[in-house]
Amino acid sequence: MRVETTGASWQTAQQDRLGYSAVEASHTMAETDAGRMQKYRSKINRVGGKYGIDPALIAAIVSRESRAGNTLDNGWGDHHNAWGLMQVDVNPNGGGHTARGAWDSEEHLCQATEILVYFIGRICNKFPGWSTEQTLKGGIAAYNMGDGNVLSYDKVDERTTGGDYSNDVVARAQWYKKNGGF
Repeated sequence: MRVETTGASWQTAQQDRLGYSAVEASHTMAETDAGRMQKYRSKINRVGGKYGIDPALIAAIVSRESRAGNTLDNGWGDHHNAWGLMQVDVNPNGGGHTARGAWDSEEHLCQATEILVYFIGRICNKFPGWSTEQTLKGGIAAYNMGDGNVLSYDKVDERTTGGDYSNDVVARAQWYKKNGGF
């Protein structure tokens, strides 16, 4: 809740044809996904507890990556390069992960959360002077594009999808924490 965020870029907000961007757009998109998100709430809460990751953050990634499953084709997204609610990258030229579990399973959510935790650790090691909040935001950006593309905090999203990935996810997480039961 204490992580600074600018929210969604104009490009990301156009997914929903919003006439505005920033935190307000992220909150609107999170709210749009809230009904679909409810069927995953207990799984997300369990996985968050297991890995020490706020369930609202997991819900926010689910919202950003797959719109709570709404954009997936039999569990696949990103032209069949990513799998599941949190879009684990299975492309050998990308993340190269092997999909675990059904696309909407707790096993999938565990795998994706393990990847997120891995990247948070990588960012912590790469930038030891960063605060906990900065490290978390950098880890979220790295989840989208790899830690090699996180070059500084002031440009944390420069190379992410939409140029706003961590900022949008953080804003959605703040909405889910306040309104979504996570």
